[in-house]
Amino acid sequence: MTAGRHMTIRQARIPARDGVELAATLYLPASDEPVPALLEYLPYRKDDAMFARDYEMYAYMTSQGYAGARVDIRGTGTSGGELPEGEYTETEQRDAEDVIAWLAAQPWCTGAIGMWGISWGGFNAIQVALRRPPALKAIIAVDASDDLFHDDVHYIDGLLHLDEYALMIDQLNALPPAPDFPVDEQTLARRFDAQPWLLTWLARQQDGPYWRRASLRPDYGRLAIPAFLVGGWYDGYRDSVPRMLAHATAPVKVLLGPWNHAYPHDVVPGPAIEWRTEAVRWWDHWLKGTENGIMAEPPVTVYVRDWHPPDPDLPTIPGRWRTEAALPPERTQYKTWHCGPDGELLDGASGPPPDGSRSLRYVPSAGAEAGHWWGELTVDQRGADAFCLIFDSPVLADDVEILGFPVVEIAGSADAEPLHWFARLCDVAPDGTVTLVTGGGRAGRPDPLRDAGSLPGRGPAAAPGTMPLELHVTSWVFGPGHRIRLALSNAMWPMIWPTPRPATATVRLGASGTRLVLPVVPPADRPEPAFQPPAPAAAAPDARRWGEMLPVRWTLQRDDTGTAAIWWRGADGSEFAWGRVTDEEFLRYEVHDDRPAQASAHGEARTEIHLDGRLLILTSVLDLDGDENALRYRYRRELRENGVLIRERSWERRYPRDGH
Repeated sequence: MTAGRHMTIRQARIPARDGVELAATLYLPASDEPVPALLEYLPYRKDDAMFARDYEMYAYMTSQGYAGARVDIRGTGTSGGELPEGEYTETEQRDAEDVIAWLAAQPWCTGAIGMWGISWGGFNAIQVALRRPPALKAIIAVDASDDLFHDDVHYIDGLLHLDEYALMIDQLNALPPAPDFPVDEQTLARRFDAQPWLLTWLARQQDGPYWRRASLRPDYGRLAIPAFLVGGWYDGYRDSVPRMLAHATAPVKVLLGPWNHAYPHDVVPGPAIEWRTEAVRWWDHWLKGTENGIMAEPPVTVYVRDWHPPDPDLPTIPGRWRTEAALPPERTQYKTWHCGPDGELLDGASGPPPDGSRSLRYVPSAGAEAGHWWGELTVDQRGADAFCLIFDSPVLADDVEILGFPVVEIAGSADAEPLHWFARLCDVAPDGTVTLVTGGGRAGRPDPLRDAGSLPGRGPAAAPGTMPLELHVTSWVFGPGHRIRLALSNAMWPMIWPTPRPATATVRLGASGTRLVLPVVPPADRPEPAFQPPAPAAAAPDARRWGEMLPVRWTLQRDDTGTAAIWWRGADGSEFAWGRVTDEEFLRYEVHDDRPAQASAHGEARTEIHLDGRLLILTSVLDLDGDENALRYRYRRELRENGVLIRERSWERRYPRDGH
């Protein structure tokens, strides 16, 4: 299929070593000269769900002298083979090596391959780079993680997390290939009957070989291929960026901006930038051998956030761009703030507060105002603060800029196990509104891999008898007239699944008690890069997309009995020359403050596929609840064609609680 005089689109079948054929869409420049190829490798259905996005991305890259290859992972989209048993499998990575070798051997390719992508595509770009396929010369990973257990979407901070992704991926995996959507026995057995992936994740509630098999952390020396890392202050995967910069032996370039989980040219909040100009410079250097000076520039470009009100609809984040030689900068000063028994937060210049302690009742429904994965814009935090211990600094006389990983060293104990610990770092404005800056959580047990921190040696050692809680990496300027707030709790619902037993914690305070360590950055003259606004988007022919699926607006309701519920609905759709696909999702959480073991989540997904003379409807229903000893999982799929039920499957399991 020809898209225009500047880009040609071809469909290809790429053979894996076991004979399975992987489906690829090739986006090729119109020139007859061989060019490097950029691989993006996903399970997210290139021929329907992602087609419009892919077209726009590769129209830009082909205009810059690069070919694009969008490949469906085996068992997904239009690729052949069985659905993998989960994400980032050995088979997935081995297939990627075969795809890279095939691309490099094509007559339109110079033999130089780059691998890139956002989220899953960034994850597996890092993972495949560890295998060092000969033709892979560099990668770009956007919003990706190096630690599958602690920082992926299944166990945030190592704690059980359930969100829209778990509902979406098990719905998407069940769909037949587009555009024909066959419902023969072989297709349905491979897709519709495949075991839901959430079963795999619930069966592995602690870190171990399953999660570490595809994690770069802690052995960063394995990354020998140059990596351009892009992250956002409102994205849940940002912590990998400074860790990889600090520890990897390969050349690393960093771009950290005020973005959520999206490419920087297509984001809200902004400012959006045309980051692809930097991507092209990166590819030109590593794939074409162009000496353009990119590796002589400071490796870090970062957006320094200024204060903004707590507003989920904020279109632009105030701040400024700056380059640095390291992250955090070498001039960083680690300042300690002590928590006092009267709610004070005092720095070293003020002297430590008196010794004391305070009790903290576990309120399982606390935390909804903090969002759903330590990213995104959030509402005023005073609603969450009402269920926490809060500690406020005096009103600041001067700017206090932080850039890096804040750490809370908790001196505390509890009368029940398991019990999690959470901290939020906030900015209290002169009018009393409270903006979330960053946060983090941890289990109330030692974690040797992570208790040393993301950047060991970059700050003071934890005080004896305390438990370090590293908050997610952040940038913020606390301005004059504002106060720094630390809020502590034992719940962060519904982001983290509640622990099962009522509890009360005791927090020790004063000179030898709980304290906050901030990475404070003194002012310095640093270059301020300028970016162009995003280029106009190239619209895909015969394709139109509408709606908003990701959770943006939640409804929270509390009643007089102690029950809290929060829910969300989303819908989107796409239209093509061959038909129309619409999706709807619903997710609801509920918890009672006196009976946290009975916390529950209920999800529903519905996909309608409108074809000429056919209507396919796939529905799924997910329920997760439990008791003090176990979690109970129930899931049901149904497929209807023209109103007739043609397939149904159900799963039910119980999983012993393993620290959750």
